[in-house]
Amino acid sequence: MATSFDISDKEGTSRNRDGGGLQVSIREFLRRPNLVGSAFPASRYLVKALLQPVDWMNARVVVEFGPGTGPLSRALLERMPRDSRLVAIDLSRRFTRHLRRTIEDSRLLAVPAPAASADLILEKHGLGSADLIVTGIPFSTMSAEEGARTLDTSARILQRRGALLAYQMRSTIAPLLAERFGGVETSYVWRNIPPCHIYRAERPRKA
Repeated sequence: MATSFDISDKEGTSRNRDGGGLQVSIREFLRRPNLVGSAFPASRYLVKALLQPVDWMNARVVVEFGPGTGPLSRALLERMPRDSRLVAIDLSRRFTRHLRRTIEDSRLLAVPAPAASADLILEKHGLGSADLIVTGIPFSTMSAEEGARTLDTSARILQRRGALLAYQMRSTIAPLLAERFGGVETSYVWRNIPPCHIYRAERPRKA
């Protein structure tokens, strides 16, 4: 099946730094507000609440949807094992270029593509299933069909003992997760701009 997106493996070549991430994030939000969850990167409070329960020893293949300028990507790489792989997927080439430019880590694979194509990307790079999926893409502004495709793919590529973590301004994702996962836990983080719902979904139901 032909695809129109780039799934090549291009590593970052500079230091692990922000490199003007806030400016990049604001410009992309103004350019495509429906595809960017927020103009502001995730706060350290959100990152801590989201990632604290993860079993990092078993996080060998991590997939991130909508990494933006990479505050969460950096936090993931700090916690992941040395022999792991982070697949960061974003529709914006500006964001994926920014990640490659500012994060020097051979474990990072930044790909400009739809989240629903994650299965093709993992297959292309011989990575098999995902142990952890993290998403900040706004399900409240995407079409119902695209949201369903994204979570169908997520349930299909996630290991049985893996988890999907989502941070969302709205609760649109909640019923979609309930249909595809056997267990869903929710919480809320106020200390973020904007405040966010956090969802942890486990026991994927394979299509």
